[in-house]
Amino acid sequence: MSDRIYSGGCLCGAVRFEATGPAEKPHTCSCRFCQQHTGAPTAAWVEFPAGRIAWTGTAGRPSTWRSSDYSSRAFCPACGSSIGAIDDEPVVALLIGGFDDPADPAFTPEYHSFEDCRPGWLRVETASGEE
Repeated sequence: MSDRIYSGGCLCGAVRFEATGPAEKPHTCSCRFCQQHTGAPTAAWVEFPAGRIAWTGTAGRPSTWRSSDYSSRAFCPACGSSIGAIDDEPVVALLIGGFDDPADPAFTPEYHSFEDCRPGWLRVETASGEE
């Protein structure tokens, strides 16, 4: 665990971010909110305290849509790319695919949420070796 900087952004580059680590709770999730937010059967997330996120792109902070009583889904106002979720705690959960280096070992999922919503044909492996 280190206080390194992880960078990333949306497809068009208008929303860029720098997240100061350590990366927390990397995981995958198959809940319907994640499926509909990303268009994928499973989303891969990593969390950071909101105070450790700097929005550095020309668009500034991403646009949001309130998805529950405790969280808003974040997306680029220009290209529509999903960025993550901004929780009220305050926690920002960023989609791992939006990082400049999504293969970084710090993003290896530790667990899988909402396993019961995962399509039976999809296999998801976590750091613990669970599927």
